[in-house]
Amino acid sequence: MAVIHDMVREFELLQPSSVDEAVGHLAAHGDRAWVIAGGMDTFDWLKDRIREPEYVVDLGGISDMSNVRSTDDGGLEIGAMVTLTEVSRHPDVQAKFPALAKAAGKVASPQIRNAGTLGGNISQDIRCWYYRSGWPCYRQGGNLCYAQSPTAMNREHAILGQNRCVAAHPSDTAPVLLSLGAQMVVRNSKGERVVDADNFWIGPGIDITRTTTMKPNDLLVSIRIPGTWAGSRQYFEKVTERASWDFPLMNVASAAKIEGGTIRDIRIALNGVAPKPWRLPEVEKALVGNNVDDRAADLGGRLAIRDVNPLRHNQYKVPLMRNLVKRAIRGEQA
Repeated sequence: MAVIHDMVREFELLQPSSVDEAVGHLAAHGDRAWVIAGGMDTFDWLKDRIREPEYVVDLGGISDMSNVRSTDDGGLEIGAMVTLTEVSRHPDVQAKFPALAKAAGKVASPQIRNAGTLGGNISQDIRCWYYRSGWPCYRQGGNLCYAQSPTAMNREHAILGQNRCVAAHPSDTAPVLLSLGAQMVVRNSKGERVVDADNFWIGPGIDITRTTTMKPNDLLVSIRIPGTWAGSRQYFEKVTERASWDFPLMNVASAAKIEGGTIRDIRIALNGVAPKPWRLPEVEKALVGNNVDDRAADLGGRLAIRDVNPLRHNQYKVPLMRNLVKRAIRGEQA
C-alpha cells in the first residue's frame, strides 16, 4: 500500500493480487473507493480534482482478469483487464468477432490502447466538457444541463435518449459488444451476477449519476461473448473530427446472419448518439426477411432517425446516423 499526495487529494493505493482481494477492498470502503484499470479515464478525473476518493483500488496485479479464453458454446470470455491492443490483435477475437478487434484498434492512440483495457473502455464515464470540468450540472448534483443552453457548445452531444443530460457516450467497443449480445460478469461481496449488454448501460432517466448498472462495491471481472454471433457478418465504422486519434462523433456496429442474400437475424448499435450505447430493435425487426440491398438499407436508415432530437449545433448527426446505419446494413465499408 502507498499514500499518494502530490497533485491530487491524498488517497490510499490498494493493489490486490486476486479478484477476491479486490472485492474485499470494495466491500470495506464502498463509495469511498475508486477502481483503476488502465487509468485512462481515472487519471483525468484525479488530476482535475473532480473526483477525490479516499482509496484507489489498482487492478493491474490481478492476472486472472487479463486472459482471453474460449467458452463451451464457441464464444469467448475476455478478462476486463485485457488491453485494447491485445483485443485488437488476438487471433481468436479476429477470427470470431472481427468487429470487436477493429473497434478496439480504433480507440485513441497506440499508447493509450497499450494501457487502456476493454473493461475500462466500456465502463468509462461520459465526456461532456461541462460535466468533466466540474460545472454543477444534473450529473454533478445541480439542477441544470449547461449543454442545452442557447450558447452551449453541443456539437458532439446526443440526439437520442436525452433526459436532463444530453452528453453522448464515448466508447468504441461498447456498441460492438451490444451488437454481439455480450454479457458482463460482475462480482461483489454477495457473489457473481451476469448482466446482458442490453441492460448493462443505463441512461440518465434511470440514474443520472451512473452510466452502467455497476455500484460502488461492484467489480467488472470479464466480458462474455456468446458463440451465437461468432463468424457472422460483422461491421464497425467510426467517424471522428480528426484523422488522428479522437473520441467518436459517432460509431456503428452490426452483426447479421445472412442466408442466400436474405437477412435472417441482425443486431445494430451505435454510440455517440445518446448518453448510453444505443441499440435499434425496431430497425432490426423491420429488416428480418429482407434482402441485403439498397431498399433494405434505405428502410433501416429512415427508421433509425425517426425519433431523433438534435440540438442547436449537432443537426449534422441526423444524416450521419442514417448513412452509418445504411452502410452497416449493406456491410460495405466507406
